[in-house]
Amino acid sequence: MAPYSSIIDLIGNTPVIEVSELSPNPDVKIYAKLEGQNPAGSVKDRIAKSMILDAERDGRLIPGGTILEPSSGNTGIALAMICSVKGYNLKIVLPDNVSIERRQLLEVWGAEIIPSPGNEGSNGAVHRALKIAEDNPEWVFLYQYGNEANPEMHYRTTGPEILEDVPAVSHFVAGLGTSGTLMGVGRFLKEKNPEIQILAVEPPAGESVEGLRSLEDGFIPPVFEKWDGWDLLDGKRIIRPIESIECARKLAQTCGIFAGISSGAALAGALRVAEQIERGSIVFIVCDGGWKYLSTEAWTKPLDEVAETIDRIIYF
Repeated sequence: MAPYSSIIDLIGNTPVIEVSELSPNPDVKIYAKLEGQNPAGSVKDRIAKSMILDAERDGRLIPGGTILEPSSGNTGIALAMICSVKGYNLKIVLPDNVSIERRQLLEVWGAEIIPSPGNEGSNGAVHRALKIAEDNPEWVFLYQYGNEANPEMHYRTTGPEILEDVPAVSHFVAGLGTSGTLMGVGRFLKEKNPEIQILAVEPPAGESVEGLRSLEDGFIPPVFEKWDGWDLLDGKRIIRPIESIECARKLAQTCGIFAGISSGAALAGALRVAEQIERGSIVFIVCDGGWKYLSTEAWTKPLDEVAETIDRIIYF
């Protein structure tokens, strides 16, 4: 293998592993796409790269420039890694109740953290970032929720990778956060085979599952509407936080995959789909690795104790 010229070149081309031992139906295969294998550890590496390159191409981002972005962790971490390589300044509006590992990673790569109230969640961080961007027009506000470089990256890379690795894919399941993964991968797969089902995973309205969101809570990411999300999605699976933790534990204990809690939510959604179809091949996204959440003890504490901390710590 030839050497890579930059750590940024390692983003994408993540592996897929079969986890059909978890399937409730022997005629339904389940595959996990391991996005935690990206260099900054999550699926958000893809969109961070795409948004920065797009801003460079259109002249908004110049050498030594400053980037502003709201994040509950992974997008900020990915941006911080890339900014450290490219020499940009980065300011992340971050809820103050994220896991300590995510805050530390931002600091390792030199990002400046602008705190927002944890009880306002990711929506609060978005609202504060919008105001800061308005007051500082010289900064580059990438805004992952409305930036079409987000779904476009998944359309160009994640979708084709999935189809190449699992040609028989019949269902694609991913968490609904910015909606970029669902929109980009979903559009690509539907263009190749309109019979492929695209399914979102979201929490119940009013429940706090950071990194995922319920469209019923009122905030609809602009990229969801720009990419015709209502028409693209074939359905949603509502997954509660405790189910997400249970399935994250299943991934670790049965398959050896140490993944973040939102990946547990995606697995829970895939299992629901597997129960409802006769046969097929389901691909779901493992968004990141569990090592960013070790301080939460989500894998080692009794489930009832973990459930009590869900509203205080942003797991997702």
